[in-house]
Amino acid sequence: MKRILFILAICLISVGLSAQQNLDFSKEVEIVSPEINSDNSVTFRLLAPSAQSVKLQGDWMPSEGWTPKLQDLKKDENGLWSFTTSTLPSDLYSYTFIVDGLKVLDPNNVYQIRDVATVMNIFLIEGGLGDLYKVENVPHGTVARRWYDSPKLDSPRRITIYTPAGYEASKDKYPVLYLLHGMGGDEEAWIALGRASQILDNLIAQGKAKPMIVVMTNGHTSNTAAPGESSKGFYKPDMRAPDIFSGDMEANFGDVIKFVENNYRVKADKQDRAIAGLSMGGFHSLYISANYPNTFDYVGLFSPAILPPANAASPMYTDLDTKLKKQQENGYSLYWIAIGKTDFLFQNVVDYRSKLDSMKFKYQYRESEGGHTWANWRLYLSEFAPMLFQK
Repeated sequence: MKRILFILAICLISVGLSAQQNLDFSKEVEIVSPEINSDNSVTFRLLAPSAQSVKLQGDWMPSEGWTPKLQDLKKDENGLWSFTTSTLPSDLYSYTFIVDGLKVLDPNNVYQIRDVATVMNIFLIEGGLGDLYKVENVPHGTVARRWYDSPKLDSPRRITIYTPAGYEASKDKYPVLYLLHGMGGDEEAWIALGRASQILDNLIAQGKAKPMIVVMTNGHTSNTAAPGESSKGFYKPDMRAPDIFSGDMEANFGDVIKFVENNYRVKADKQDRAIAGLSMGGFHSLYISANYPNTFDYVGLFSPAILPPANAASPMYTDLDTKLKKQQENGYSLYWIAIGKTDFLFQNVVDYRSKLDSMKFKYQYRESEGGHTWANWRLYLSEFAPMLFQK
């Protein structure tokens, strides 16, 4: 009996050591990074005694073209590099370190997200807008990854679907928002970077938005799913997928609607359908709603690309004025356009609004600070969602 107990003890110790192999028992002083201070300034720290240079790159910093400026960290006598920002507004932020020219993640921050092929650390400052992006003590919806068949594309495709709190226990039918990502993104983008489930959970709990189903597709028809989630394996994501401006996404969007309406309890009529997207997703939303002019009662264009290149051959992109006129005649509840003042697509939106104005095509316009950023797109979703399905 003693021998059996001894063997069991050895096994338990072995399992315990295996399970805890990444724990640190060195009793070294713990490095906290990032540390959000009482005034909402943030201190970053990195232990790198041999480094000659450590810089910080964050999405709150002013940009130089496409690239945010860099901030130098200072090194102390123990090889600990640090920097403290000025006060930052409540929001969700991303950052990385650059050590001797090499971009690296913060080893003291386990919270990370991927944007196309770039992985970044994140942190959240509470007490304002950021509260909408955090997990609050409210009823939570369900986020499911599903596969649907697309006969016209001849392949199964992965999709992310948010159902609001109480959906499983209810027999009610719900309206649907189809929410589309930007160039290089995938069906994970709005959940990870856009905090869509947290935003919807919180808005619904606050009574500011109607309970709704949110459908997040993969808008690149050359990819069936997010990187690492399909038979393509572990490839490096490419921002400029070959399907861009092919018209395939727009032409086959009916497969998505069919799957949702056959598999979920939804209100399958125009007044209970909305479509919105950012950048390329705004482009897709514009042309899908124009080509199916009696399908969506709500349209949201977030920092949208507007016109395809001159050599785009798809019929999805032809006769836009005629299609917009038909959409106008059929009627809609909301056509919402939003863009940042320093967005590189700003002039395109100015020109598109001039077109709509000349047609007396009614729309609402939201102009924010900043550029082509997730900070704006999260903001736009938080403002757009409460306007939906209020009839």
